Order: sequence, then C-alpha cells, then structure tokens
Amino acid sequence: MEQRTPRVTENGNIGQVDATRVPRYGGAATFARLPRWDELDRADVVVLGVPFDTGVSYRPGARFGPSHIRESSRLLRPYNPAQDAKPFAIQQVVDGGDIGVNPFDIDEALATIEAEATRVLDSGSQLLTLGGDHTIALPLLRAMHAKHGPIAVVHFDAHLDTWDTYFGADYTHGTPFRRASEEGLLAQDSCLHVGIRGPLYTADDLTEDGDLGFQIVHATEMDALGAPGVIERMKARVGDRPVYVSIDIDVLDPAFAPGTGTPEAGGFTSRELLAVLRGFADVDLVGADIVEVAPAYDHAQITGIAAAHVAYELLTVMARRRSAS
Repeated sequence: MEQRTPRVTENGNIGQVDATRVPRYGGAATFARLPRWDELDRADVVVLGVPFDTGVSYRPGARFGPSHIRESSRLLRPYNPAQDAKPFAIQQVVDGGDIGVNPFDIDEALATIEAEATRVLDSGSQLLTLGGDHTIALPLLRAMHAKHGPIAVVHFDAHLDTWDTYFGADYTHGTPFRRASEEGLLAQDSCLHVGIRGPLYTADDLTEDGDLGFQIVHATEMDALGAPGVIERMKARVGDRPVYVSIDIDVLDPAFAPGTGTPEAGGFTSRELLAVLRGFADVDLVGADIVEVAPAYDHAQITGIAAAHVAYELLTVMARRRSAS
C-alpha cells in the first residue's frame, strides 16, 4: 500500500511535511520540506536550484549551494511572525529541483539557465533561485526582462559585480550587472546596490558603476540609516518599476556567512538583512535569487541557515503581495 507523506495543507495549498508526524531530520531535503513541482499540477512560486560556479574568481564551491540551503531549511515553519503571514498557506510554493547546467561551457550554461527560467515564468509562476555563483543573475535577468521589460535591480552584495572582464572573460560572477546594463535589461534610473564595502581596484570602479545605472547604499551607512532608512532609499529608487532582488550572501559579515567565495569584513548582520527584505512587500517584486553560498567553507550551517531564512522572508513578501492583490 502506498504511504502518503503527511503535509500541512491550508487554503488548498499543499505545504510542508508535517513536523509533528515526521521528524525534521528525516525525509527528502526539498526546500522547507515542500512538495516537488512534479508532484502537483500548479505552482504560484517555484524554488529552483542552479548548481553552477564556473564563473568564480576566488574560492569555488557554490555549485553545492542549492543542496546546502535546502538541507539548512528543514527548520523553517509555516508561520512567519515577523511578517504575520503564512507564506505556504497563501500561495502554492514548490521545489523545482536543480537545473542541469554544463560546468565546462559558460555560454551553454547561461543559455540553459535562461531557457529554464523562461519555462517557469511562462507557466505563470514566480521564480526564486538558489545559486550557484553570481554569474547566474545575467540569464535570470534576461528571462525577467523578456516577461516584464526593463527591471529595477536591488542588488545586495559586498561587491559591485559591474566589472568589465576578468582574465579576458566577459561572463564571470563579477560582471553580470555590467552585461545586463549593456544589454538593456535594466531600468537604469532605478537600480541600487546595498551593502557594498571593502577594497576596490580603483576609484573609477564607482564612477563606472554609476554610469551603468546604479546608486549605492554602502555598508558603512547602515549604522546611520538603520533598516528603515535603507528601505526608504530603496523604495524611492525603484518606484513602481518591476523589481528583481539579487542577494549575494557575502552581503552579510563573515561572522554571519563564513561559507562564501569572497568574504569581506564589515558586512550586515543577518537581522539587518532580514529586516530590510521585509520592506519589499510594498514594491512590485517579480523575482529573486540567493547566490554564492559555498558550503565547504561553512561551519555548523551558519551560512546555509542564513540563506534559508533569506529565502523564507522573500517567499513571505511574495505571499503578502499576492494576498493584497
């Protein structure tokens, strides 16, 4: 006899495995122990993994990020008190598994990612992507632009990721937003970096970044602004544009995210980042990614847990917007 997995079901949405009947440490490690996409006939939001890190310039390992975040998400529960919402009861969230991308051919990998992201968007679902290195933001933005037109990107990171090339390569984890700007994917009067810090190659990096359409909230401004001030800056910048959020986990200080490829001291706390993300319930959020989780450098799942909670807050924001529409 087939044994059905007991799940929390509310408002017709199939949610997490019921932790009162199946211990959290057991069973398949889908994101938040949610159903797989192929188990259901509909999905409002698809959580999709992209295990790709061929674009890294320093420490590799982010190809194992999606599975690490999923494993770290086992403790997520149905109700989010910080936003007073049940993200898995308001909308049908599924785990779409991982995209199989070529680890040796970046051009082919980018094309595959764009095609799979387009497939999700064409199905009518929103997309939350788990990386993978930051190179994957470019094909994701190509797919978003095809659906929504010019995108206001809010990019959380220690680094600008608007450099031109590295060792002559156009496509790396340090170049996605320059390529996106050059390709006309961005709403250049509405893009914002948040959390930038650390040494640069030259002061011209900042000038060129501004020419590509970005303003910056530096990490050093957080103490003065606080989360409410950052949210205010973000809302003023993006206006009513379609907004895509791209989160490099190294926006967090290494104390809160040691498992990443290019850590920089002086970053956000996890509490600060989560507080800022809750402000996106008031903008037109169309998609998001969380990248650069490299579990080989993680300790006690510190980075994976932070990334899982980042995803949870973003899913809750999507749910709140859905319930308000």
